[in-house]
Amino acid sequence: MDVKQYYRKIAEVEATITDAYPAVVSLHTEDGGKAGIICEVSRPVAAKMIVENRAVLATAAEKEQYLEQQVLARKIAEKAELARRVQVAIIAESDLKPPVPVKNDGSVSGDK
Repeated sequence: MDVKQYYRKIAEVEATITDAYPAVVSLHTEDGGKAGIICEVSRPVAAKMIVENRAVLATAAEKEQYLEQQVLARKIAEKAELARRVQVAIIAESDLKPPVPVKNDGSVSGDK
């Protein structure tokens, strides 16, 4: 393929993409590309992948499902991070002081 024609096709495809970060679905390729993987990429990268027959634009339903999975994964990661940060302090019973009783008039019992 002629280099000028290649880049012209990329520019044409890029002009048709409206999203700044479109979701694309990968296609099976001879060099080991797996079909059906959805990801968000920039417009130039999406156009290049489409021209090279490595991906197609995701449908609205596929993109919505992908975004829901990303939100769920983010929540799971945040919970894991919070669980990692939980600190536990072990206090011996001898370190605990019994509470000082307070009288109705506000004075502490044992005061004279």
